Amino acid sequence: MVLEKEEDALEPVSPTGQYFNSSALNVSVLGVLETEVPIDDSKTIPFLVDVFLPINPRFSSIMVIDENGEKRWKKVEVKLKDHVYVPIFQAEMSPQFYDNYSLVGALLSCLQRADNPSLPLTLPSVQPRVDTSGDHGTILKTVPKIFSLLFYTVSDFLGSLMKSSLVEDDLSPIRPGDIGIEFRPVALASMTFSLGQIKQIKATLGVTINDVITGAIFLGTRLYMQEMSKGSSDHSNCTALVLLNTRMFRSYQSIKEMVKPKAESPWGNHFAFLHVQLPELVASTELYPIEFVRKSQQIIKRKRSSWVVHLTAAFVEIVKKLKGHEVAAQCIHKTLLNASMLITNMIGPVENMSLANHPIKDMYFVLAGNPQSLTIKIVSYMDNLRVTVGAEKGFIDVQKLKSCIEEAFQMMLKSAAGEIQQMK
Repeated sequence: MVLEKEEDALEPVSPTGQYFNSSALNVSVLGVLETEVPIDDSKTIPFLVDVFLPINPRFSSIMVIDENGEKRWKKVEVKLKDHVYVPIFQAEMSPQFYDNYSLVGALLSCLQRADNPSLPLTLPSVQPRVDTSGDHGTILKTVPKIFSLLFYTVSDFLGSLMKSSLVEDDLSPIRPGDIGIEFRPVALASMTFSLGQIKQIKATLGVTINDVITGAIFLGTRLYMQEMSKGSSDHSNCTALVLLNTRMFRSYQSIKEMVKPKAESPWGNHFAFLHVQLPELVASTELYPIEFVRKSQQIIKRKRSSWVVHLTAAFVEIVKKLKGHEVAAQCIHKTLLNASMLITNMIGPVENMSLANHPIKDMYFVLAGNPQSLTIKIVSYMDNLRVTVGAEKGFIDVQKLKSCIEEAFQMMLKSAAGEIQQMK
């Protein structure tokens, strides 16, 4: 749709919004809320009118193109009856959000605590990573660290550019290497892990919760590849794109706070991709599965300690300014296509939520429209971690992959318990 009068539009669409709504990419995030009680259909329209639409003008806006060819938001009248469908299963809402931070901000703006709606929902505290390696005051220690930082930043950035343009992952049971994967049907499977058990492994290894669940996913994926290829994929080049938030994250804000001028964490999309090589599956993995977690953690920690994430985000922005958002979207499409899988995660509330007096039993999110055969989204809610697998239907056996990830987690849990016994 072409905009006739510029004053009719809202602010410009964010760069990422333009990338993911282009001729190269059409990516959406589907958010699913599972309710504990049957849905009262009569409350749907009033809730959308009184609560959801007023949160942000963009929920009642469409993308239009101005006279300069830039996409902008234009406010329109929303005919809710054309957008509300009553399924025979749990409630589903599917707004297009790309930045998990903004997505959670939207959730916090329209959801309430089930036990006491007058109290705010809270999220797990997020502490900044602290380097506890020792004294940083001496030149003898500081200078080598600076050179190491620069070296790995340049190395990781060049490697990222290569993987985003010229170097493709090997063909494997999770990567067919075909064109047009984004248009194929997707099969879903989800699994729930206890945060208490994850924290047991975390404490034993001295890593983060993300390290534990990512290690389980990587190990489970390798076990699946081994089973499906009879061992021929054990050493294949397999890369996961980990979607990272580039905000200075401390806590989530409501959309009301994010849309304020000069907000500390403004509404919009702020993320970049991190290329993470899956460790190879070796004979000792079954005996010492937590070593697989340690290897995964070392790879991610080393890459996150460089500036590659911010340089990658800056590079895409430079391409957008010089060549336009369509060319930048093509770069992102190629980056996704060359990798084997995509992983992204989100922190959810620690209390039970309710939506229009409907207690929420669980929630999960699914990415749709990305040119990959395997996408994994992770979200925490109350005392659990929900992992949802989106896999190309007919190519990946999603139930077998699910069982392999669950098996990998149990292997890690048993191995961590064994280490605790040895330390006693």
